[in-house]
Amino acid sequence: MSVSAKQERAQILGMVSEGKISAEEGARLLAALKSSEKASLSTRTSDALRSRWLRVRVINMATGKPKVNVNLPLGLVGVGLKLGAQFAPELAEFDIEELMTAIDEGAQGKIIEVEDEEDGERVEVFIE
Repeated sequence: MSVSAKQERAQILGMVSEGKISAEEGARLLAALKSSEKASLSTRTSDALRSRWLRVRVINMATGKPKVNVNLPLGLVGVGLKLGAQFAPELAEFDIEELMTAIDEGAQGKIIEVEDEEDGERVEVFIE
């Protein structure tokens, strides 16, 4: 809760305690203030996700050349993971919730590196 939101909340509670507005009116004002804060937080979070990217690289280990290069806005990560799981069953073993928590907490850089020696591929996942 921001300082101004705390001040507004205190002001509303003060008006109720002084009898300037009814408890019902105070409750409505507090609910409106709370929904305004949630909308503001949601906008900031979605803006932050839009400006960040999930980058997935699949590299041929023998040649060092990329076979796959995918860039997804973080806002689409959930969709991308579901899509990727259809083509890579080993993703089912990966803790997607842990990845989403890391993203929410602002993780950056390489977060996953897996080598498949049998297929001669290396998969790297970055958050930028």
